[in-house]
Amino acid sequence: MIRLRPTCCTLAALIAALAVLPAGCQPQKEKNDRPMIGLAVPSLTHPFFIHLKNNVMDEAGKLGVEVVAADAEDVAARQMSIVEDFIARGVDGVLISPIGADALVPAIEALNQAGIPVATLDRKVSGGEVLVHVGADNVEGGRVAARYIIERLGGKGNILQLEGTPGASPAIDRKKGFEEEIAKTPMKIVASQPADFMRAKGQSVMENLLQVHEDFQAVYAANDEMMLGALEAMQAKKIEPGRVVTLGYDAIPDALRYLKEGRLDATIEQFPGKQARTALQLLVAFLRDGKKPEKAEVYIQPVVIDSKHLDQAEQK
Repeated sequence: MIRLRPTCCTLAALIAALAVLPAGCQPQKEKNDRPMIGLAVPSLTHPFFIHLKNNVMDEAGKLGVEVVAADAEDVAARQMSIVEDFIARGVDGVLISPIGADALVPAIEALNQAGIPVATLDRKVSGGEVLVHVGADNVEGGRVAARYIIERLGGKGNILQLEGTPGASPAIDRKKGFEEEIAKTPMKIVASQPADFMRAKGQSVMENLLQVHEDFQAVYAANDEMMLGALEAMQAKKIEPGRVVTLGYDAIPDALRYLKEGRLDATIEQFPGKQARTALQLLVAFLRDGKKPEKAEVYIQPVVIDSKHLDQAEQK
């Protein structure tokens, strides 16, 4: 079990201590046929990250590597502490889906100083050096979501938007792509509020929005958890499925079930399993053979999943 400690000072001290070492004394990694990989995800209460972790573990078995996974419980300081412990344990490489693009920069820099290669997965960081980033093109995913709503409503109507965790790259990118595409039409986003990628908060935010906004024809949420919470709030207000176009993001099992039942119109699939396997493959290839990825960033194209295209969902 990983022991977690407060880290803002200790992590900074670790970076400083490593930085003053002469170049020849920097930590050196020997070639290891069975490397140990640290996996740090934002929260294992999210179905998305459970699926991502399971795919990393499955691929690790195929590749013959050991993976140590840790749950940051949606707390950036805890995720930094996890990275500190990975360094102390002497892992050979790290896969991380950072909670915040800026908040986790010190963790990436600490890994850089320790000579431990790191790949980001799903979410990006704004500083430090990473071997590769593997994720969905979330800006395009936002555009894809907007195009679906535009087509369904004929380019007219009002939209309520639930945003993800402020500062998280998927939240920023999905909002950007969605709003760029909507701005090309007469449609209007009448309200847009963060709900932190959480179902309960999606429900409470939507309850508040429904007290103010009655004239809306679509709801877009930057992940399925928030969308499912919003649907509960709408059901309590007797807003029937079909009256409003509803669209989430992630294609988690609960969302797919809602699709089958006709309670949700669509979700965006970003193939987290493929992201996870690709990132691990690239990191292990570097650790074993020194082979650097051909591209610094690898993006997977998101697609719309509705009741007619359930067979395209990764978790079908």
